[in-house]
Amino acid sequence: MAFLLPIAAGAAILTGIVGLVSSIRSAFRKKNIKPNPVVAETARRINEARGRTSTAPPTSAQAETRRTVPAGGKPPDARREGGSPSRGGGEGKRVEEDLRKAAEAAAERAEQERRKAVEQRAQAEEAAERDRQERMGAVEEMLRMSVKHQEAEWARQAAENAVAEARAAREMAEMKLREGIRPVLLPTLEEFDAAKERMQYQENLFHFAVVGSAGSGKSSLVNALRGVRNGKAGSAPTGTSETTMETARYPDSNSSSPFVWYDVPGAGTQSTPDWKYFIEQGLYIFDAIIVVYGDRFTEIDIAILRNCARWQIPTYIVRSKAIMHIQNSMNDLLGSDDEDEEDVPTSLFDRGRGPAFSARHAEARDRARGKYIKETRRDVATNLARAELQDQRVYIVDNVVLVPIVRGKEHPDIIDEVQLYRDLLTEAKCRRIAEND
Repeated sequence: MAFLLPIAAGAAILTGIVGLVSSIRSAFRKKNIKPNPVVAETARRINEARGRTSTAPPTSAQAETRRTVPAGGKPPDARREGGSPSRGGGEGKRVEEDLRKAAEAAAERAEQERRKAVEQRAQAEEAAERDRQERMGAVEEMLRMSVKHQEAEWARQAAENAVAEARAAREMAEMKLREGIRPVLLPTLEEFDAAKERMQYQENLFHFAVVGSAGSGKSSLVNALRGVRNGKAGSAPTGTSETTMETARYPDSNSSSPFVWYDVPGAGTQSTPDWKYFIEQGLYIFDAIIVVYGDRFTEIDIAILRNCARWQIPTYIVRSKAIMHIQNSMNDLLGSDDEDEEDVPTSLFDRGRGPAFSARHAEARDRARGKYIKETRRDVATNLARAELQDQRVYIVDNVVLVPIVRGKEHPDIIDEVQLYRDLLTEAKCRRIAEND
């Protein structure tokens, strides 16, 4: 940037910019420029997405409660009573012996009856226990079947819900595509690293991208922001068709300024589909993105702004070719279409340098200028509101005016050129340079 000390009558308006550029250069010399927070945050999000698993853990089955019923015990063995018969002589002894034997026989029979009754009772208890356990087993089996049925029902419902959600998501995506709402993608780690390498990204520099539709005047704006006029040595090539097929990197024309300007291929061209534009062009690595348009604020411009909002990248909406648009409107108001005049004059005041310039021309110029500014701001505000994006300023500029501003000189047709350059550098300084520098 060939930034000279202001010497024109309107130099006061540029004094702040001179000091701003000087402070940024000083921080660059002192190596006091912090890393770009957008790049660091983007890297974090990419790594977070990379580590996230795509499958959900399976649903755990409910635990089954089993009851253990102790088996019934066997009755204790009956104790036998007995003794050795005494032997004696005589009839009395025989009678006594017979009576004893009869008593023993009766006791034996009674014991047998008792054991039989005990065994029968034990068998009845065992039968009752078996029946109880069979009933419990049947109940537990019913519970297990009920649990399995419930789990199967839950699984079926979950599967149906997943199918319904997928169908709804697909229908929503199709609806958004029909309405022109493009998906917002996150770059892969490989794409992120490749973009930084392709752009020759350096942590200690400020990287500014100028983007927009083909023919919007972005290449001319890149030249003007560097203080270089179109067609001069080192300028970006310009033309009515898309002349930028790959992102072009242009260091600032003053080597002491840590600025790098990028002329990005126009969105919506055959070689660059608009919905992949943000990712493929690596716009997530820049300190700021200038969205420039010429005639109409388009869906492509909205898509870029939406992606920038997601990554919290500062954006500047610029409508270019202000002098040409105002001159055309002025001609319409005057009812004149003088083919002898240049298509793009160097100033709206050119007519005032001759006797033919009248109060009528001055009035037409002022009306055309006011009408152009009002309609431009209203159009951008309407499009931002329709896209549900936060309202922001649109800078109305012309590269013919911007070049002397960047060089530290005044111009009679200033609209938003000074504010654009000042806001761009102020925001960059706040994000990247310590306050005490």
